[in-house]
Amino acid sequence: MTTTPDERTDLLETLAKHRDFLRFTTRDLTDEQAGKQTTVSALCLGGLIKHVTSVERGWSNFIVEGPSAMGDFDAMTEADFARRADEFRMLPGDTLAGVLDAYAEVARRTDELVRTLPDLNAAHPLPKAPWFEPGARWSARRALLHIIAETSQHAGHADIIRESLDGAKTMG
Repeated sequence: MTTTPDERTDLLETLAKHRDFLRFTTRDLTDEQAGKQTTVSALCLGGLIKHVTSVERGWSNFIVEGPSAMGDFDAMTEADFARRADEFRMLPGDTLAGVLDAYAEVARRTDELVRTLPDLNAAHPLPKAPWFEPGARWSARRALLHIIAETSQHAGHADIIRESLDGAKTMG
């Protein structure tokens, strides 16, 4: 008889799989290549990993602290928007190794949170932002599913960027 993994194991294994896809797109690259834009968008591989790191950190903080961890979109300044845009670029001083290390640290923190959180149903109101329904609440589970979705979506973006860079693919 085979036992079915519990929900937390499923969440952790799914997230790990998609993190691995994302990280794999950067194999054998230089810092310069990790910062290269290969499509008409401003996206680059290092920037995507920086962005996914920030998203995962933000939603993990939301699970623990609630909406105050993410701030109020309406209160964002031009400097806040500029910092947000910098998440998608390799900046002077950024290295691929440093970006990957930061991602690994956030991943460890999120994984520990999933393992130890008393209740995946614990919920908070979403922060104020035009892309959220006013008054909506997300459980820890829903926030974790969002982290998985973001990671998966950006792993796909990364695969396209890598293939445009040098023909390498994540799969196939």
